[in-house]
Amino acid sequence: MKPVTVVTLQAMKRAREKIVCLTGYDYSFATLLDRAGVDLVMVGDSLGMVMQGHASTLPVTMDNMVYHSSCVARGLTRAILVVDMPFLSYQAGPVQAIENAGRLMKEGGAQVVKIEGGAPMAETVRFLAERGIPVCGHLGLTPQSVHRLGGYSVQGKDAAAAQRIREDARILQDAGASLLVLEAVPAALGEGVSSALDIPVIGIGAGAGCDGQVLVLQDMLGLYPRPSPKFSRNFMPGSAGIEEAVRAYCDAVRSGTFPGPEQSFG
Repeated sequence: MKPVTVVTLQAMKRAREKIVCLTGYDYSFATLLDRAGVDLVMVGDSLGMVMQGHASTLPVTMDNMVYHSSCVARGLTRAILVVDMPFLSYQAGPVQAIENAGRLMKEGGAQVVKIEGGAPMAETVRFLAERGIPVCGHLGLTPQSVHRLGGYSVQGKDAAAAQRIREDARILQDAGASLLVLEAVPAALGEGVSSALDIPVIGIGAGAGCDGQVLVLQDMLGLYPRPSPKFSRNFMPGSAGIEEAVRAYCDAVRSGTFPGPEQSFG
């Protein structure tokens, strides 16, 4: 099968084909995810929590991300690789961002880099995109801003907050973002943003109306020792093994049965 590219993902959105995403952090799991049919593997800075045991993503370094990205890249033949830019690796401005994005691509094998934030990040998104670096935006619950947000809570619940997310999504698209991750927002907002944008919107706790879904691998396999978020689901029960559980997740996303109302916010 042909490798997935950002052009592939855009064509899937136009064809209304759901995009299946999972996080991955090492070669062995990357190989399994690729074989099971995942379209997009994301090396998230969530590795700070699920791999390193931190309470947040903030301690993750560029060296951490380059290392894990390079491991995952060696396991992929079809899925596209999206890699998070960690806290304070891009916020200082476009020059800092392109230097670190370059490391993720040259040393880590990333094909797309992901940054958090809306309008304040537009200049950086445009700077990277104009220089050939595909960018994935991230709105809603942005884990690198956990202290400003006061915890891991649902975003966009009132009209003003929802409108800011809609505006930020449009700004990021206009700046040249190729993709958008939308996390922990009401399902109606997730569907509305997805419908309004030309670029694919990948939801995590943003309802079934998004163009695709992503979960943290350790959550969907029931491996993370701390409580998983409401929007996650453990696919291991009833599965004969890990690969079967991943295939069940892929089928559930593509059929529209995941996420269900119990994994969504009103």
